Amino acid sequence: MLNRVPEVTIYFWMIKILATTVGETAADFLSITLNLGLSVTSYIMSGLLLIALLNQFRLKRYVPLSYWLVVVLISIVGTLITDRLVDDFGVSLLTTTIVFSCVLLAVFVFWYLSEKTLAMHSINTAKRELFYWVAILLTFALGTSTGDLLGEASGLGYAQSALVFGAAIAIITISYYYFRINGVLAFWLAYILTRPFGASIGDLLSQPTKNGGFGYGTVGTSMLFLSIIASLVIYLSLKSKKPALQPIDRQD
Repeated sequence: MLNRVPEVTIYFWMIKILATTVGETAADFLSITLNLGLSVTSYIMSGLLLIALLNQFRLKRYVPLSYWLVVVLISIVGTLITDRLVDDFGVSLLTTTIVFSCVLLAVFVFWYLSEKTLAMHSINTAKRELFYWVAILLTFALGTSTGDLLGEASGLGYAQSALVFGAAIAIITISYYYFRINGVLAFWLAYILTRPFGASIGDLLSQPTKNGGFGYGTVGTSMLFLSIIASLVIYLSLKSKKPALQPIDRQD
């Protein structure tokens, strides 16, 4: 059966981190810079995400453009979920971090009890893909909470937060390659941590210098990273369509 998600390669992690950065900066651009507000932005992006997901389930196989469009949109929506809970409903970042952690753990438990696996290379049914996308949405919401909690609420700063999360990802990578920890566990831990890592980088680049950022703005940062994502997705799409070379049957 065809796997519905991509193989985990260096390109996968590159686009994933870029998408998390776009999720942070694009959400701020739409809600703050364009003055749409968190509520309107959430409704618009959730609608677009639903359309993209319906198309993704219709395909029943991995198509780079469709898959990564969903990831970018789900990154934005996950960010908006946390932002709305914190800014509109007054829920603390510590509370959202704890709640999203518990809900994500519950999803993994139900997923495993139902399918007996959480492996990313066996997403070959609609049910497993549904679990997969729910888990990913929660990782983005959790990552946003964790990143903001460490980078803003604690006063650590964006650059220092990026270093902390980057170091944690490095530890997981080393543990996987040299200490042989479980591959599925390593994948999901890294997936969760790349969200606050990318978000910290996005805030560092886009936020004004008075807030500890580089002042490039949400527009410039979003467009830069979206351009890189588009280039990589186009490359992967062309690569997946490239026909394999067939051996020449020569007869003497």
